[in-house]
Amino acid sequence: MKSRTTVKSFLLALGTAATLLSGAAFATDTPASLTGATLVDATKAKSLMDGGAAMIDARVANEYAEAHIKGAKNIPYKEKSAKAADFDATQDSFDVAKLPTDKNAGVIFQCNGAECWKSYKAAATAIKAGHKKVYWFRGGFPEWKAKGYPVE
Repeated sequence: MKSRTTVKSFLLALGTAATLLSGAAFATDTPASLTGATLVDATKAKSLMDGGAAMIDARVANEYAEAHIKGAKNIPYKEKSAKAADFDATQDSFDVAKLPTDKNAGVIFQCNGAECWKSYKAAATAIKAGHKKVYWFRGGFPEWKAKGYPVE
């Protein structure tokens, strides 16, 4: 009887550990940084915009239409690739031709916060396309609104 209880306890503990590990392996938050991009918060993003940097909203058109950062340009990142740092951009769609033609101009990418991969992927795609001053606003629209900055 004792061995049955021990086996059940072991299996329960093993199942719990497997569940926790699988949850960690499939965490949906974006990485804390992006090579080639400067991570910015709402205050820095606003300052960059005030200085002429383009704010790109990578969310889908209906989200942008509902509400967006005042002055942001919507260039939706249409993703089918995995929500992972090593995503396959060939599975996705993003029109880099709509970004500023001056690849030395500042460009800020944002979407719906740390769990939204669209701005991460759009920024990575812009870097690969040769843009030099790429800023990733990881906190995105939720952080902007929480600061009370202008939306439309």
